[in-house]
Amino acid sequence: MRRIATLFVTALLASACEGTAAAPDRPPSTVTFEDQEEMSASTLFVSVADTPNEHRKGLMDVESLPADEGMAFVFDEPTDTTFWMKDTLIPLSVAFVGEDDVVIGVRDMPPCDADPCPTFGVDRPFVLAVEANLGWFADHAIGPGDRADLRESSYG
Repeated sequence: MRRIATLFVTALLASACEGTAAAPDRPPSTVTFEDQEEMSASTLFVSVADTPNEHRKGLMDVESLPADEGMAFVFDEPTDTTFWMKDTLIPLSVAFVGEDDVVIGVRDMPPCDADPCPTFGVDRPFVLAVEANLGWFADHAIGPGDRADLRESSYG
């Protein structure tokens, strides 16, 4: 009987641990945002764009984005570059993060097929920009002053 109980508890623990792992088809990296006012945290699973070519491509031609997924644009040094939505099919929000890991600003960006498309940025240099579905940051009460923690996976 004790052996059956031990197996049951082991199975329960294993299934509980499985619930915290990323689904196999989700990006393996994450950005966790800590809402300083609400004392809560929200995690976004992200693909990482850390080269100029990946920065240029971004989420162009993506037709849909799962609810808690996005893209993290990582820069080697502080930048004041702006983002545009050329050939981007879905509306997005972007959070800009400074060297101190604090959110500087959040901008909502509608799709654009015009030429030229409007650009979106902030008035201070940043080292990380995170794109998510339109309204994700507002829905999670994430804004200027909140902290961001990028955890890049070494696989995937």
